[in-house]
Amino acid sequence: MQTVVNKTAKSSRVDTLIHQLDLVEHIEQFKSFFSREHSLYIEGDQELHFRYIKELDKLEFKAPPKVSDFFEIKGHLKKHGVLNFEQIFEIVKIVRYFRYFKNRELEGLIGEWMDKFIIPEQFLEIEKYFTNDGKFEENLDENLFTLSKRIQEHKSNISGALKRMMSSSKLAGYLVDTQVHFVNNEECLLVRGGFNHVLKGAILGRSTGGFFYVAPDSVLKSKEQIRFIEQEREAIFYEYAKEFSKKLYELQPFINFIDKEFTKFDNYQARVLFAKSKNLQLVKSKKDTKIVLNSFIHPALHNAKPINVDFSKNILMITGVNAGGKTMLLKSILAASFMAKYIIPMQLNETKSHIGNFKAIQAIIDDPQNVKNDISTFAGRMQQFSRIFEYKSALIGVDEIELGTDSDEAAALFKVILDDLIKRGQKVVVTTHHKRLAALMADRDDVELMAAIYDEEQRKPTYEFMQGIIGKSYAFETASRYGISNTIVNEAKKVYGDNSEKLSLLIERGSQLERELRQKHQKVDEKLDEIHKKEHALKEQKEQLLRELEKEKAALKHSYDVAINEAKNAAKAGDVKEIHRAMNKANKKLPKQTQKEDKRNIEFKVGDKVKYHSQKGTIVSMKGKNEATIEVDGMRVRVKTKHLKPTQIIQPKPATNLSLHVEKKAGLKCDLHGLRAEEACEVLDKFLSDALINGWDEVIVYHGIGTGKLSYAVKEFLKRHPRVKKFEDAPQHMGGFGAKVVHL
Repeated sequence: MQTVVNKTAKSSRVDTLIHQLDLVEHIEQFKSFFSREHSLYIEGDQELHFRYIKELDKLEFKAPPKVSDFFEIKGHLKKHGVLNFEQIFEIVKIVRYFRYFKNRELEGLIGEWMDKFIIPEQFLEIEKYFTNDGKFEENLDENLFTLSKRIQEHKSNISGALKRMMSSSKLAGYLVDTQVHFVNNEECLLVRGGFNHVLKGAILGRSTGGFFYVAPDSVLKSKEQIRFIEQEREAIFYEYAKEFSKKLYELQPFINFIDKEFTKFDNYQARVLFAKSKNLQLVKSKKDTKIVLNSFIHPALHNAKPINVDFSKNILMITGVNAGGKTMLLKSILAASFMAKYIIPMQLNETKSHIGNFKAIQAIIDDPQNVKNDISTFAGRMQQFSRIFEYKSALIGVDEIELGTDSDEAAALFKVILDDLIKRGQKVVVTTHHKRLAALMADRDDVELMAAIYDEEQRKPTYEFMQGIIGKSYAFETASRYGISNTIVNEAKKVYGDNSEKLSLLIERGSQLERELRQKHQKVDEKLDEIHKKEHALKEQKEQLLRELEKEKAALKHSYDVAINEAKNAAKAGDVKEIHRAMNKANKKLPKQTQKEDKRNIEFKVGDKVKYHSQKGTIVSMKGKNEATIEVDGMRVRVKTKHLKPTQIIQPKPATNLSLHVEKKAGLKCDLHGLRAEEACEVLDKFLSDALINGWDEVIVYHGIGTGKLSYAVKEFLKRHPRVKKFEDAPQHMGGFGAKVVHL
């Protein structure tokens, strides 16, 4: 009982706070998205709840059906009671909705959650008897199907009998109209007096015109038959209800599970669908007490200016012009904290906002004066303050803190009160028209000042705020704006005093300087944003160029590999012409280089030293001016003169006195035909040494087939040689089994 009382009291406090913060309409709209009634707060791990909500927010899904609470249903089942079809269908609706989600085979957190729902076979036997709109599937029971047919027949008989009577010539003179009337849920005809001569039936009532509503006997008999059949059907329905309830009694753990999970899911989906319908953001409170709001708009305001406020300190004191929005700023801070605590969607910039978590949120906003209880405004305020000392780690909002008493005395009193609240770990938002309390608190490092801005030219509030200053109330300006004569206003200024007026002017000047500084900061920020954008664009351009460079490198490497392979194949061929063809083919596959045209008029002649691509050679003959034959490393090549460059073949300077004399072979093949095994191995050893010195990595050795002795000796020698990687029989066109291709 005590728990219920505590929950009721807590709910009442929450409702009061919602009313104080002008959130009633917003919360009512939010609650309309629930499938069944819930409290606003989701019990349990808030971090985990928020993860599920954000995952669900990524999906498109249909809203769950409206369902009732399972409290009464579970109570009946515990007592072995019989549920009616409406109660059973409430369970069916939830199971079908979870099946809809489960059949989507979702991945991630929601998919893992849906995998936990395993529907028992016993429940499927119950579910099949209900249509999508909750009606019982009578076609599945032969007796019910037959009874339904009989009812339809009787209804058809009633309709036919009434039509025949209305078309009867005997009754035509007594009929007031040709309509079938319903009185006390009975079909009847409206007839004049004297009808009993031609119509037998029961009078159900009289019309205002004095006519009679008569139910014919034939209709009454059919209706009676229908009632008997309905009783039979109800008896069959009751047997089904008992059977279903018995099965559901055995499935109580399953029912408790889906009831609990649906409560969580309903809390999640309501927040997601409400946020999507209003284009709001889902924000959860953080594990600290810092409050930063960016582009926040209170849901009760329309076409409002977004609020930006940094409330990182312990106290935020809002001063300034009357009707400048101080109270709404206070309500906005408390409202944002309340909605973040309960994960209720709101309108703000979620990436730049930060809302802390508080065990309690209290608002002292309304005038507590009560004539009935003989309590003054200030006394009521003291009662309210006495209650907030009970809380720890609370967010407190106080509107017009000096309300109801002398401002100087109140300033001293509330300074001490605020000091004590800070020691208790409270975070307080205060609004005031007076500067005395703000001046007393301004020297504290944990106090943030904020002032409502007044437009001097337009002579009206801007509903914007500036941090770090104490604002002027602009009482005289507001009085003039609303019709008080200048004579009265000027006289009031004299009474106010020169010193006070100078203080106001200093405050006003401070506000003006602050606004100018703010504008300069805004311009600097805009330039910095522009620089950051350009820097980002240059970074992206650099990354794009690097990607293109890597792509070109990869293409060049691929072309290089292809060219090398073509060169190797040409070397294996052995035939000079074949080598030339393969080299030309390899050159075609090399990436084309764009070269600047040599505009110099160069004439080549026989004997000139020239460079052809990467090779250097000498012109041995000319064919006109456009074609020449050059000799490169003992090989002659016919080329176009436009591809030649004049050069000198520079003899390398001797770097050392050490020289290596190696007899180079003319080709990459070694012919061992006609040699004995020992001679062949000696020749082969020298051949492989020369090949290694010349840098060859693949050679061919011809040994023939013959008796097989030479072939065997060659293979054994190659197996033992330390620099031979592998060897294999040559291709058929290069000797087949009579030759070996050796890889060094």
